[in-house]
Amino acid sequence: MKNVTIGFIGGGNMARSLIGGLVADGYAPSRVHVADPDTDNGAALARDYGVNTGTDNQAVVDQCGVVVLAVKPQVMKAVATALTTRPGVLFVSIAAGLRSVDLDRWLGGEAAIVRTMPNTPALVQSGATALYANERVGPAQRDTAESILRAVGLTLWLEDEGLMDAVTALSGSGPAYFFLVMEAMERAGRNLGLPAEASRLLTLQTAFGAAKMALESQADSAELRRRVTSPGGTTERALQVLTDGDLGALFDRALTAARDRAVELADQLGQ
Repeated sequence: MKNVTIGFIGGGNMARSLIGGLVADGYAPSRVHVADPDTDNGAALARDYGVNTGTDNQAVVDQCGVVVLAVKPQVMKAVATALTTRPGVLFVSIAAGLRSVDLDRWLGGEAAIVRTMPNTPALVQSGATALYANERVGPAQRDTAESILRAVGLTLWLEDEGLMDAVTALSGSGPAYFFLVMEAMERAGRNLGLPAEASRLLTLQTAFGAAKMALESQADSAELRRRVTSPGGTTERALQVLTDGDLGALFDRALTAARDRAVELADQLGQ
């Protein structure tokens, strides 16, 4: 991994996060090349991390053993079809909704591709990323792709690319679900008379603490919920209201809707 030259086509927020995570992990900035049409953005990356920057996408492909495709899904076809690939290069896509078979077609066929689905907490090195490798990706390339994404959080592999749409619905869109719950809790706290800032801080720290407890515990979420729910107490009364409102079924419907929309978008983007 340390001897691999890594290129980024696109230098936006997610690419910046990955570059920052790699450099923080000790990866040599001199082995990172970035192509971005925004020269100011490139200058900022060079200044902040010491990486090589430019505007030529093809130069990145020509110089690097791994190329991270970090452009918006809507422009990926135009970017990919303009590239001349070479044997041995691993392409890692962080563009949501793009199937590996479509990306392979745009790259001319026979490309080694790892498709990933990171989420926005990767911007603060707390992301969750699922990865899928096509049949041309070797073991060493899998390790390299995982190391790149692990620099910004948790990683896990899928052997069925079709499950990426479920990942999109769960963790890809998931941060927004938690923000909505936090927004509702803050509002409820204010309605109970708490000052706005107090309600905000108590909500945020509670969300952080609950996630930290879950991450550090061997128990599942259901068991953790039971442990903090005293019979006849305040928590039980609140949870009963949420249960009566069929919160579980509501989340089932929400994630199914998100999954179905992910399939629709993949069909559209792959044309």
